[in-house]
Amino acid sequence: MGTERAYWVAWQQMPGVGNATIRRLLDHCGTLQAAWEADAGALVEAGCQERKLEAIVAFRRRIEPAALLARLEKRWPTFWTPADSDYPPLLREIPDPPAVLFYRGHRPAPLPPAVAVVGTRRPSAYGLHWAEAIAGALARAGFLVVSGLAMGIDGAAHRAALAGGETMAVLGTGLERIYPYEHTELAERIARRGLLLCEQPPDAECPSGCFARRNRIIAGLSLATIVIEAPERSGALITANLACDYNRELFVLPGPLDSLQSQGALKLIAQGARVICSLEQLLVDLGSHLIRTTPPAPATPLLDEAERRIWECLETASLSFDELAERTGLAGGELASLLLGLELRGLLAQKAGSRYSRACWN
Repeated sequence: MGTERAYWVAWQQMPGVGNATIRRLLDHCGTLQAAWEADAGALVEAGCQERKLEAIVAFRRRIEPAALLARLEKRWPTFWTPADSDYPPLLREIPDPPAVLFYRGHRPAPLPPAVAVVGTRRPSAYGLHWAEAIAGALARAGFLVVSGLAMGIDGAAHRAALAGGETMAVLGTGLERIYPYEHTELAERIARRGLLLCEQPPDAECPSGCFARRNRIIAGLSLATIVIEAPERSGALITANLACDYNRELFVLPGPLDSLQSQGALKLIAQGARVICSLEQLLVDLGSHLIRTTPPAPATPLLDEAERRIWECLETASLSFDELAERTGLAGGELASLLLGLELRGLLAQKAGSRYSRACWN
């Protein structure tokens, strides 16, 4: 994979070739090394435009991919390509995954399941309240909260997530040019406990369309996208539509009918997005859509007092959420968060009818 990594970097720097074309080259040729060595006819068959062939051939003649990779690794060693085993797996599935994705910060391995929280830069007090409540609940439940570091909903989501867990910010500008400037301190906090990501070179300013393009990364990283507030012309709606294109879950916070900040969000609901009715139900819904990759639990799981109450109730039979709430005496929000955390650790399984049981464990 080390060799293939060099070809991802080389194709990413090829003039006139974008991420979607690189993906088509990979699909057609099998590897990007094979695409690099392919003749003009094969490149056209793979989707390259004929008018760009001369520039592609000239670039290949003067560039050595291994040397290009070495220079990039020396200048900025922390980046992913789809050839890397720890490249975010959901992002790899989209039609135009970033060929090079720079990052800075704490990189857990593997990445926790990610949920995007997005919305307007000019939220209402209602929107800010629920952005913080939802992002905080997600982080405490073990999700990685993804957003775009913008003013408004994005910033509120990042801050709330940091208070209870981890967050990831996807930037439109390079990692050395934080935008907006007012979020420089927030970006540093995220880098200490989460991740900053960008497909632009670290010292790049924002090229045309960079913020719209970064929205595909936010949606692509995440198993679900949550829209808090969005007017009719909002970048959050781009992220929402991309989430649907990628066959990911879309949840929307309902807002007042006469609120300008909610008009785009209300249209998403009318088009079929799932409505957030409570934090408890949101956590249950997200938990039911997780693809479990957690290894089996140890023979003696380490549980706190509240978790142990749940565990003991499920010793002999599966129980519904309401039955567990009655038997454990736990409040609904706390119970939903604990159940999801136990699921993520591989200790519990959710069955049909929203019934919970112990998972197979050693």
